[in-house]
Amino acid sequence: MPPGLARLPDRRAVCGDTCGVSSIALADALQPLRADPSRAAVLLDIDGTLAPIVEHAADARVPERTRQLLAAVARRYRLVACVSGRRASEARALVSLGTITYLGSHGAELLRAGWMEAVVDRDFEEWARRVADFGHKLSAAELRRARVRVEDKGPILAFHWRGASDEQSARAMIDAIAARAEAGGLSVHWGRKVLEVRPPVRIDKGAGITALLQGSGVQTALYAGDDATDLDAFRALARLSEAGRLKRALRVGVRSDEGPDAILEEADLVVDGTEGVEELLSVLAQAAD
Repeated sequence: MPPGLARLPDRRAVCGDTCGVSSIALADALQPLRADPSRAAVLLDIDGTLAPIVEHAADARVPERTRQLLAAVARRYRLVACVSGRRASEARALVSLGTITYLGSHGAELLRAGWMEAVVDRDFEEWARRVADFGHKLSAAELRRARVRVEDKGPILAFHWRGASDEQSARAMIDAIAARAEAGGLSVHWGRKVLEVRPPVRIDKGAGITALLQGSGVQTALYAGDDATDLDAFRALARLSEAGRLKRALRVGVRSDEGPDAILEEADLVVDGTEGVEELLSVLAQAAD
């Protein structure tokens, strides 16, 4: 393991007193960031990390206590950003904080604090029309009957089957959509009961945060996430640590019933659900001893 990665030796969940491990252990794990917040970055997924997973993505909410703690963290640390599969503008509307940065569409969109509009990766943007055309050719009536919800993320189309009356049949329809997209030269990515059809351009949360950290002056970084797309961010932090571009990196896995095992296997620190993330933010917001 690269020396800059902060793996906990016992790999236990750490979420404060609620899971039988004291907040002292969590504070110790976060000490590299808390010791020098002026050179630290706090990077966070939103859905399943800050906001509990809900049946309809449009109904997601960041709890007010979490939002307040995130605002306090933003005042202390050099760089605080939310990294989401949602569009950057939608991510900012969901979190309701204008003082932090947002990476939307898995890093393809950058919306810095105070900006009015996001900047979209040029290569990614050029494919947006083809992705939209692909969506228009699908049968909206069949999707509705199967209770498959289509989410327009600009250059990305997401197909959700959570809550479908017959999830097995809905998944079969999703599999057919994935095969059709790949046959048409588009890229597909699977998440928690969601398929994303994307431009065939390398863009992921790892590439997004790598670009974001470039020239930022950050020496220590934390990333917290719960889903397969967050593994790209975990691996990017490992590469940055190996290359000496980060002195310390902390990968926080958010435990959930539907999350992939790899999140827990690759994490340096595991917290239990969005409540554990709230506890993590509470410790980060406190001044170091």
